[in-house]
Amino acid sequence: MSVKDSNGTELSDGDSVQVIKDLKVKGTSSTLKRSTVYKGIRLTSKDEEVECGKGKSTIVLKTCFLKKI
Repeated sequence: MSVKDSNGTELSDGDSVQVIKDLKVKGTSSTLKRSTVYKGIRLTSKDEEVECGKGKSTIVLKTCFLKKI
């Protein structure tokens, strides 16, 4: 399985990614701002999604909104 970011760069566990677009988080009133950096991502069973965590929260993001740093 090959997981790629919005630029076509291959992603792997532990990479750092940056959000390329403001994203509304489902179920909350918060928004992920553009250029937010997530370190130490984890790949999921789906090739279009990765798990990102900041602090105690973990979210799943689509790779089309991310770019590798």
